[in-house]
Amino acid sequence: MSGFTQAINTTFGRFDLRSLLDVLIIALIFYWLLVVLRGTTAMALLRGIVIIFLLAFLLSNLFELTMVSWILRNSFPAILVAIPILFQPELRRTLERIGRTGIRGWLGGSAMDNTINMAARACANLAERRHGALIVLQRGTGLQDYVEAGVQIDAVVSSQLLESIFYPNSALHDGAVIIRGDRIIAASCFLPLSENPSVDYRWGTRHRAAIGITELTDAIAIVVSEETGNISVAHNGRVISRLDETRLRHVLTNLYGAQEPETPGQRHDRHRETPRVER
Repeated sequence: MSGFTQAINTTFGRFDLRSLLDVLIIALIFYWLLVVLRGTTAMALLRGIVIIFLLAFLLSNLFELTMVSWILRNSFPAILVAIPILFQPELRRTLERIGRTGIRGWLGGSAMDNTINMAARACANLAERRHGALIVLQRGTGLQDYVEAGVQIDAVVSSQLLESIFYPNSALHDGAVIIRGDRIIAASCFLPLSENPSVDYRWGTRHRAAIGITELTDAIAIVVSEETGNISVAHNGRVISRLDETRLRHVLTNLYGAQEPETPGQRHDRHRETPRVER
């Protein structure tokens, strides 16, 4: 015990302001990496690498496996070289975004406000022309599986681009557009339809898909009906209908300001609820 105490005293006795700065820089790098990879297939790859190394580390210490310990000690330099290669697409997109918008834009800034404004304006114009649309705004839960099944775009959100995607003769007008932050990341994405038997039978495929994706994730879905021109927002398996541009912008702003994490049990219970139409 005295040796352990001495080791702690030695470690913290050398801990000064420079050491604190070192720890903060490393913590920020790891946090930045997690933010960049969140919701992507690379995140699953990173989790797999971490799990394998943790298991190998525990086994090598538990059973005193000399060879495994040697491999672990000597593999870290190779991992540092491999990280930029494995995660090159995600890192490139983030660096490009920092170059375009600066650090404030990467941290968030007014990016979400711009996305809400562009989406609201596009939906109002589409509703006026009776062009159907389904727009999904990603929040905490990753939607990468649906992105990969659609046509990947990776373009800055604009009302003109959204309107052109949902133009009836466009090759991408079928399916949903998925937006992450201030970028349209995919179009023509097919979403799971709600299996809730209480869903209004008058609602078509777009509304059922909007309810379905919000039952399974914390995303927000905007639907423009091509039959009536009505604009609706689905969230948490519920629907807010008959929105104009101003009210749509207000609803989206409130929903983004009220994000709360859900447990799997809460999401399962919500999936069985009757979709509520708020007017």
